[in-house]
Amino acid sequence: MTEGRRQASPLTTIGPHPRRKSSMLASRGPNMSLEVVAAVIERSDRRLLIGQRRSHDTSPLKWEFPGGKVKPAESAVEALARELREELGVTLERSAPLARVEYDYPDRGTVVVSFFAAAIAAAELRPTAFRQIAWVLPRELGQYDFLPANARLVRELATGRLKPADILDSPAGNPG
Repeated sequence: MTEGRRQASPLTTIGPHPRRKSSMLASRGPNMSLEVVAAVIERSDRRLLIGQRRSHDTSPLKWEFPGGKVKPAESAVEALARELREELGVTLERSAPLARVEYDYPDRGTVVVSFFAAAIAAAELRPTAFRQIAWVLPRELGQYDFLPANARLVRELATGRLKPADILDSPAGNPG
């Protein structure tokens, strides 16, 4: 482990998530990880949606993909749909597993992030959880200061090794 990270060699592609068990309560024990979901939303012009955390949030002013914590008894896709409604005021139409990353934050413990390629219903974005949002080309992602747990995915997207729209349009893409 280096710099508090625990990563598999490649980004791990994930499959459907089972419903969370009731034993996974919001208060985590010392060996439990926090489960988080994030949406990689790509427009037809290939631009990706990113958001900047507010100055009073944890990891202030860092950039991230929209999403958040999975609640007890909630599936990852249910959490993704809820978070997109809460953070952006949009409806999730379809999603497909993109990657799963585990990251050890020295001050907060382990976070397991399940990234999804996501399509949203056409609507005006109403960002409530971000200082600002931006639509950026994959090659521009490196110009933003992302959360450490997002770093590897950002590199894969920036180099074109991962293409969310292609994954979403593949047979793995499923109704949100």
